[in-house]
Amino acid sequence: MAERHFTPEEANERLAEVRPVAEELVAHRRAMGAAAAEQARLVTRIAGNGGDFDPQEPRELKERFETAATAVAGCVDRLEQLGVLVKDLDSGLVDFPALRHGEEVFLCWQVGEDEVAFWHGVEEGFAGRKPLPFD
Repeated sequence: MAERHFTPEEANERLAEVRPVAEELVAHRRAMGAAAAEQARLVTRIAGNGGDFDPQEPRELKERFETAATAVAGCVDRLEQLGVLVKDLDSGLVDFPALRHGEEVFLCWQVGEDEVAFWHGVEEGFAGRKPLPFD
């Protein structure tokens, strides 16, 4: 069971702090993906003809990837310190632990949504989202 539980109202109030960090998380995750894709293209190019590339490029791509990965980890840590659970790095999906009739559930929010408007059981996940208020 989580250390802290949120009401829907408290979760929506906490969004003022959660939203910018989650948006930053998604941006850094995209940067990681872009660097990884460029690394893969470079490896293919090198394997194909072994030349015609800047020798600094592999190191720079590795550094870009590692910088973005470090930033992602920092965002996850900051979100967890705010009491939310990070569920998906690519979409910025987070869960706020909550109680419904004494049972632990999650209030669910992701980047792009205006407010915390859904919940789901611990075992249900995103696919089991139901609209708030609790029934």
